[in-house]
Amino acid sequence: MSDTISPKERLARKLGGKTSDRPPVICPGGMMNAAIVDVMNATGHTLPDAHHSKELMTELAEDVSRMTGFENFGIPFCMTVEAEVLGSEINYGTLECEPKIQKEKFATAADVVFPEMKAFDDNKRIQAIADTIHALSKKHPDTPVIGSLTGPISTAGSIIDPMTFLKQLRKDKENSHKVIDYVTDCLIHYAGLMAESGVDVISIADPTATGEILGPKMFDEYAVFYLNKLVDAIHKMGKPAIVHICGKMEAVKLSVAQLRSDALSVDAFVSLRDIKNLFPHINTMGNLSTIMLEFEDAEKVKKGTRVLLKNNIDIIAPACGLSTSTPIANINAFTETVKSPQ
Repeated sequence: MSDTISPKERLARKLGGKTSDRPPVICPGGMMNAAIVDVMNATGHTLPDAHHSKELMTELAEDVSRMTGFENFGIPFCMTVEAEVLGSEINYGTLECEPKIQKEKFATAADVVFPEMKAFDDNKRIQAIADTIHALSKKHPDTPVIGSLTGPISTAGSIIDPMTFLKQLRKDKENSHKVIDYVTDCLIHYAGLMAESGVDVISIADPTATGEILGPKMFDEYAVFYLNKLVDAIHKMGKPAIVHICGKMEAVKLSVAQLRSDALSVDAFVSLRDIKNLFPHINTMGNLSTIMLEFEDAEKVKKGTRVLLKNNIDIIAPACGLSTSTPIANINAFTETVKSPQ
């Protein structure tokens, strides 16, 4: 089967809960971005310039897939796009350092001004991402293009001072819900632009929406509710959705099982084997330690990868965001072991 099945079909089968020859090995972009320094230095297609250019973004996405062995294209290369459109100031970083929020637009949830969705249509970075998705999907029809979104809670916490925002989730629920609901509608609109451009899968990373930060009650009230609203809308577009949740799962394990995504991606210290045993309906994704990938040798990377294969994890991927200094040799050891585990 491995000689006839394409990477796109392999991923689609796994996301659909069907059998395949082996797990796909992917890195979906956004928070989990594989545009590492080794790749950029070797090719000359570099960040931060590639955040703004369709041509450079396309070339860098192709470089990453070709040189790392990940079986997908994953864009964009950061988590700041949505916050920028909604008014926050962005530091675009350097070749070694990913973009970050320089200054949130609003001090409190009550201060948030809600621009029209046309802001997404007119934004140049959004246009570059949409054009890149279209170019990659046309040029590489057998390789899945994954569009990455920043989740509702994390996006809201990127346009409002985050410490204030987290307090207001408890103290000002009315305005908090109003903001997160609006942000979710923005993400649905953005996902629609990706879908129209030919994206195959949409991945949602919501690192602020953890059980440790929110606690079980607010995790249900905010994270599960709005992630499911987003996932349901993506499904109506005819696209599968992956959700990544950071942090420990003990306090929110039952809640996570209520997410309606097509795969669940988690941190390295969460046992995907336990999740599979407790919740057979969940397609598991992950979760090789990014610390291992950055600092250990290739043999340890291979050993860690074989554990994931032994545990029948559905989709193999890094557990979280890769450091830009991760050695290309370790990533190759990771992806090659999935493809040829002997």
